[in-house]
Amino acid sequence: MTSTSGDPAPFMTVRQVAAYLNLNQKTVYALVSDGRIPGTKITGKWTFPRELVDRWLLESSHGGLLTDRLVVVGAGDPLMSRLMLDLAEYTRSQAVIAYTPTGTRLGLDLLAAHRADVCCIHWGPLRESELRHPALLKTHTRHRQWIVVRAFARQQGLMLARQWADKVSTLEAVFARPLRWTLRQANAGTGRFLQEVLSQHRLAEDDLQVARRARSEREAAGHLNLGLADVAPGPQATAREFGLAFIPTGWEAFDLVLDKGVYFRTLFRHVLELLSREQSQQAAQAFGGYDLATAGKMIWSHG
Repeated sequence: MTSTSGDPAPFMTVRQVAAYLNLNQKTVYALVSDGRIPGTKITGKWTFPRELVDRWLLESSHGGLLTDRLVVVGAGDPLMSRLMLDLAEYTRSQAVIAYTPTGTRLGLDLLAAHRADVCCIHWGPLRESELRHPALLKTHTRHRQWIVVRAFARQQGLMLARQWADKVSTLEAVFARPLRWTLRQANAGTGRFLQEVLSQHRLAEDDLQVARRARSEREAAGHLNLGLADVAPGPQATAREFGLAFIPTGWEAFDLVLDKGVYFRTLFRHVLELLSREQSQQAAQAFGGYDLATAGKMIWSHG
């Protein structure tokens, strides 16, 4: 269909998109239902902007090399936030860089729904990450299209409000006190790590005096600074960022999950380059609790 001026019409129907892409209409319906092709429903019928369909086709044909956005979700982290700001400053108006800490599980759901390009995950101790992280991915049907790349290892532990810095210095002392806890939302990696620490001490979340729930490590740290709670799980970097006391509980892997095609995008290659820069090493040392020795290593790929 063309407009009265002879130019192609700016919007297409399912039938027209099927003919344009040389696909059957059933495949077009499946693509738009999965959010994989740009379209919108108007009065019950799908309509497709030709310009966006052309752009989607171009990006898909080039493995995403030409895309001008990078949406990162999943686990939050101070160093990762710093890297995303560096990338945004580097690309300026040439690309949209977004980092939204949603927690590990929700991040994977967003990645599976094609709402994000990269998901940051952490799910238990570092020594078990190369088994646990792929196992977590396999709960999603799209895991065959995903790969896992190591960003860094980081120190996980308990963050303590300043007034407790000189009074509590061990895990045993924390658990012996009637402290007010801020815990994370369900299915967050930091909460998962805490559950294992509690289990080692024959405790459970029900044994804690839970005052608040936080949707990010920074929100939890804010609760401590505002006097709303006394202790919260989180990494050493966040504790230092907020001037809090910290008791380490162990190291964990902080990994990046993404589609195989996204791995070759120019923007993602920039992320890996930033991780290897001396400035990133210096930032990691300033935060504390990081090990970038294996940054950029391919951890897992299906098949």
